[in-house]
Amino acid sequence: MQGVRFSSLEEADAENVLRAITPTLDPNRHKGQAGKIAVIGGCREYTGAPYFAAISALKIGADLSHVFCTRDAASVIKSYSPELIVHPILEESYSVRDEDKSFILEKVLGEVDKWMERFDCLVIGPGLGRDPFLLDCVSKIIKHARQSNVPIVIDGDGLFLITNWLDLVSGYHLAVLTPNVNEYKRLVQKVLSCEVNDEDAREQLLSLAKRIGGVTILRKGKADLISDGETVESVSIYGSPRRCGGQGDILSGSVAVFLTWARQIVTDENLSIRLHGLNMLNFWFLVVLPHV
Repeated sequence: MQGVRFSSLEEADAENVLRAITPTLDPNRHKGQAGKIAVIGGCREYTGAPYFAAISALKIGADLSHVFCTRDAASVIKSYSPELIVHPILEESYSVRDEDKSFILEKVLGEVDKWMERFDCLVIGPGLGRDPFLLDCVSKIIKHARQSNVPIVIDGDGLFLITNWLDLVSGYHLAVLTPNVNEYKRLVQKVLSCEVNDEDAREQLLSLAKRIGGVTILRKGKADLISDGETVESVSIYGSPRRCGGQGDILSGSVAVFLTWARQIVTDENLSIRLHGLNMLNFWFLVVLPHV
């Protein structure tokens, strides 16, 4: 499927794409085949965001959902649902002495690496916070994910991290960024050295994705705009008019599952044939088919 492109419409045929990539319920399938997702986030202040991201992955259809968080957040997140697998391994600066930071960092990476090859996708950032040591740990996790060719969805404070260290995702075709209006503004200012231009939103998003290199950006808004730096698609299917906390976290967990399912189609000849008949170009294919 190397280099495959589907014909493009201005409005992505999102509903048909999602129907096509959703795996069928098959008694021959086993636990894990519909997706194993891990959320990297959750600290003292923020326990709801990682929960929403992880539980939405399960509700969309993933089989297993993990959360890697700080010890302070773990018990709270576990109390929300018995369905989540919670790993209390991340650390914040207040709990680590300077002389122990290198040791703790290696310990954290070792714990995550034990699981890395099992995951189909990581969601980086929900409820992460901006503690310097915690961000340092997560930047190393991102690098390890890239080395293992694991897709990553970056949201929330994960976007704060990569906005300041773009090399973490630059050139990685399995990275999806999901910025809201403020996160997108910071990315545009950092990368393009200008302000957001809504009158030329498509071209600016195209330039942003191209400048970062390799990534797919899902710019959330009244109509979501999606670009991999080569083309731009719009999804304007009506949803909730509310804009409350947690909606972006639900999206990031959902995107991780859809990305997982989209990757699976490259090994499913029958599904690939069904998809070929659809007149669409959606970011699941922008991210996956040309680069896997």
